[in-house]
Amino acid sequence: MATRINKYLSEVGYCSRRVADRLIEEGKVTINGKIPEIGTKVEEGDYVEVDGQRIKKLKKQKNIYLIFNKPVGIVCTTDIKVEPDNIIEFINYPIRIFPVGRLDKMSEGLIFLTNDGEIVNKILRARNNHEKEYIVNVNRPINKDFIQRMSNGVEILETRTKNCFVEQLGLKKFKIILTQGLNRQIRRMCETLGYRVKSLKRIRIMNIKLDLPTGKYREFTKEELFELKELLKNSSKTFD
Repeated sequence: MATRINKYLSEVGYCSRRVADRLIEEGKVTINGKIPEIGTKVEEGDYVEVDGQRIKKLKKQKNIYLIFNKPVGIVCTTDIKVEPDNIIEFINYPIRIFPVGRLDKMSEGLIFLTNDGEIVNKILRARNNHEKEYIVNVNRPINKDFIQRMSNGVEILETRTKNCFVEQLGLKKFKIILTQGLNRQIRRMCETLGYRVKSLKRIRIMNIKLDLPTGKYREFTKEELFELKELLKNSSKTFD
């Protein structure tokens, strides 16, 4: 049965559909030696390559779901040729996995890794409103005005961020819960208000709380995975 190329790359555990579409747009994917358009379907027996590497549809592998406490300095990319300090080489897991979303290089904390492309799409889609919680330290004292403005939305990247929960924890420290995932969102929000982030740590994604030392990973418990899938049951995928 024919399968859309982005779904094909997701199903074989190469990357998420979102990343697959980016690779297609960059001309890094070929089907039978030709660069496809987004939406092109892969037929049985087609020869699929990414960056000249043959991608074969393997027998169904066990789905892997990992929780990782990312250190500062590690880059969330699967492209090991681009960044030497990348998350895939750092973890060195024996089965191909990829991160769910990103934490920028200077941020730390909770991130999921998996080979299940479908769950990635559901978690990442912004309109599903899945919560992510962060602890942030900034370079100067914050006040009620800062908390209120962060909570009510800030103009960044030619848009206004969604209303969110923000709580002051200390003189220069606050907690923020987002349901968006704009590029470097918290750092940009703070910069717009005249602050600079000194440290940023993600401590929760949906029902999963960070409970690992920096640089360590573990598999989801059965209870965590069941609860996560229940929360995702009515979530839309990133693509149709």
